[in-house]
Amino acid sequence: MAKRILVADDNSLIRQTLCKLFESEKGYEICGEAKNGREAIDLAMQRRPDLIILDWAMPVLNGLDAAPELKRLLPDVPIILFTHHANALLRVELIVDRVVAKTDASTLMGHVKALAPS
Repeated sequence: MAKRILVADDNSLIRQTLCKLFESEKGYEICGEAKNGREAIDLAMQRRPDLIILDWAMPVLNGLDAAPELKRLLPDVPIILFTHHANALLRVELIVDRVVAKTDASTLMGHVKALAPS
């Protein structure tokens, strides 16, 4: 059974790119796309993903604020914070499972496979 991935990013181009990435990877599928942290929480509760990818800078509720709530609600679901601000957020690994810089996007799938092997 494919691992279900929830993607939350306010940039539609990044969401589309991540969706295409997972379409090309055997064993993974997108179960939802959110434009902000509030939508991510709502979709996570409805769809029960195996892994969540969150952007930090989103409207309504940013990824950094959504992560603790997601961990409280779904403690066993790994979260990757996928952000342009990765260097400034090293302390966040106490809340999320990984921080991946968008400028280092080529490493994202390796982190996904480590946290949610197919």
